Amino acid sequence: MKVVIQRVKKASVIINKETKGKINKGYLILLGIENTDTFQDIDWLCGKISRIRLFPDDNGLMNKSISEVQGNILLISQFTLYASTKKGNRPSFTKAAAPNIAVPLYEKFIHNLQSVLRKPIETGKFGANMEVSLINDGPVTLTIDSKNKE
Repeated sequence: MKVVIQRVKKASVIINKETKGKINKGYLILLGIENTDTFQDIDWLCGKISRIRLFPDDNGLMNKSISEVQGNILLISQFTLYASTKKGNRPSFTKAAAPNIAVPLYEKFIHNLQSVLRKPIETGKFGANMEVSLINDGPVTLTIDSKNKE
């Protein structure tokens, strides 16, 4: 599983001209699910997301977690995080999980992240064509891959 975390001042997602999710200060998270991912990947990533310190303290150092600043999360499924561009000019997505594997993992990820944070999170819709808007704060953007735990 891969995530791209962007610290944002605000973010939103529109599907079919309707706002599906919207947050102020927090994280916009793009989630890619690989065909070999498991529930253990979810547990590890949700823990990492909840504990990682990307918000500034009183001295301007990134020393506060999302919970410490009462931030929110907008989670968007993003299969293109597993694009392979090694051959030719058209990306291949063979490492991305098919919907029958990805959807249950995506739903479990939402549930686990809400449980860890003890608050609801906003989401897009799996497989939908989405318009995502954000104001990146910093900018602070990083990637985390559950296959690179060490």
